[in-house]
Amino acid sequence: MSSKLIPSNPADVMVIRNVTPNIATFSVPFKRMGLIPIGGRGTLVKLTSGALAVFSPVALTEEAKAKVQEMGGKVEYIVALDYEHHIFITEWATVFPDAKIIGPEGLREKRLGQKDEKIGKEEFAVVFTKDNKRDVKIDPAFDADFDYEYADGHANKEIVFLYKPDRMLIQADLLFNLPATEQYSRMPPSEQQPKGFLSSLFVNLQSPGGDPTWMRRFNWYLAAKDRASLTESVKRIYGWDFVGLIPCHGDVIETDAKAVFHKVFAWHLEGKH
Repeated sequence: MSSKLIPSNPADVMVIRNVTPNIATFSVPFKRMGLIPIGGRGTLVKLTSGALAVFSPVALTEEAKAKVQEMGGKVEYIVALDYEHHIFITEWATVFPDAKIIGPEGLREKRLGQKDEKIGKEEFAVVFTKDNKRDVKIDPAFDADFDYEYADGHANKEIVFLYKPDRMLIQADLLFNLPATEQYSRMPPSEQQPKGFLSSLFVNLQSPGGDPTWMRRFNWYLAAKDRASLTESVKRIYGWDFVGLIPCHGDVIETDAKAVFHKVFAWHLEGKH
């Protein structure tokens, strides 16, 4: 059940801030399998048109609603960045019923099969599939501001977006940037550090600041469901013009993100050595 995966008091632990004047993030604590502190993050973007898009939404607290209003109040797009980040779609769609819901293939069917009071039966306006990924469009206003790539070769069916006006990459599980310092910054100190050997090991291995070998191995051997397809997607993303990267797990990379991306995905970009 989703209640075991999300904070019971999101308003007390959420960190809301503007990464740029057009992009706000909602950062919360989250433990994978209830053990590994990887954090969670929703991202709100104001388009050139004035409309708002929310990516991998987290709890819509009163403070989050206030940030939405501050940035214009008009949420027109609700985006599930992958097959896993979708719990709060219903909460946002209930408040913004006219928003287009966007996500990867199979997600709606997954949601229909879950018996969870937080997960509804919303229709998806745009569904990315392996077959349509080169042809699918969202709408002219959205497409004017974003490039996007459906990495169907990734195990979690990742959709990666580039908000071109601010040169910021928005993604879920393609690249972690642990530890999740910001996402745990409002938690008690005893909860801010990984506990136990395996938890500490995972956090260290998903930190691009150190030796990238294990991150490369993880993405090459474990995350890749279809390595050739994932490699194609990684190369397309790397070809975009970005300076920052907003992950769902770990801290935001506000500068030099392209160098970090290359460091992590060197095997895909240059060939495994």
